[in-house]
Amino acid sequence: MYDKQYHNNTISNASFLITGGAGFIGSNLVEYLLKYGAGKVRVLDNFSTGSMDNLRPFLDNPAFELIEGDIRNLDTCREAVAGMDYVSHQAALGSVPRSINDPVTSNDVNITGHLNMLVAARDAGVKRMVYAASSSTYGDHPGLPKVEDQIGKPLSPYAITKYVNELYGDIFSRTYKFHTIGLRYFNVFGPRQNPRGPYAAVIPLFIESALKNEAPFINGDGETSRDFTFVENAVQANIKAMLLPELDKHEVINIAFGERTTLNELWEGITAMTGVTLQAQHRDERAGDVRHSLANIGKASNLIGYTPEFSVQDGLKLAVSWYAANLQRSAI
Repeated sequence: MYDKQYHNNTISNASFLITGGAGFIGSNLVEYLLKYGAGKVRVLDNFSTGSMDNLRPFLDNPAFELIEGDIRNLDTCREAVAGMDYVSHQAALGSVPRSINDPVTSNDVNITGHLNMLVAARDAGVKRMVYAASSSTYGDHPGLPKVEDQIGKPLSPYAITKYVNELYGDIFSRTYKFHTIGLRYFNVFGPRQNPRGPYAAVIPLFIESALKNEAPFINGDGETSRDFTFVENAVQANIKAMLLPELDKHEVINIAFGERTTLNELWEGITAMTGVTLQAQHRDERAGDVRHSLANIGKASNLIGYTPEFSVQDGLKLAVSWYAANLQRSAI
């Protein structure tokens, strides 16, 4: 475990930019930083997928600042990074199906936007930029658990964009000595993850279905497995990566729990927590999906001291409780 007194003192004397801060992971990160007394937390978001509801609790906090803008605009990125010590770049268009349906926009946001943030952060002299990478980068590589330096061919436009992010991170490190850390997220879930819309993730969809006593759809036979990761673990990784004092090259690390759960097991667990007895309905596999995913988190542990504190079961209990409360208030 890291020294929380040291990290609290460091946070209280620092300023942080969170791109995509109105989104799922970003808003959880904003909440954490403000809770532990960050000197300034600035959010850059265009609200294309994020929600003002995620930021409403923070709007009256004097340490909070919001810039409504798009990472595809370099001048906006420069404005956002001005005076910031640390950057957590979470803004992106997620979802494999979204990228298959609209590869051009995914490319513009995830690649051009990422490059703009690298340029702006480099020129502003920020102490550290951390960015959201993705386990989709492993593509068709069959090995389990996934190890950072062994990847396959991408299986979707989204996966290509996230791999290009890593290539740019490496080039900026080699060429400009601007060293960043990419966090390869493995299926992050938790409070504020939107269950609505055509590209919603599986856990909020399952939880909402259970709470409404409706049978969800499972793509394929349900034996597809994922390394589901509670959002607080991802927040911890961002904080530790940003505050890492020394870095001499670009690094990419897996952020996961290190345990595999099938979709069938996931639905069984959620029904047990909610008292629902419905059977899920099965349909065809989705194009671009990886069959199995499991992370080796040894590098994250060694590099930044990452130790996931929430298991899948612990996280599901907290998520179910949050969605139950928010569905009743019709807030999501």
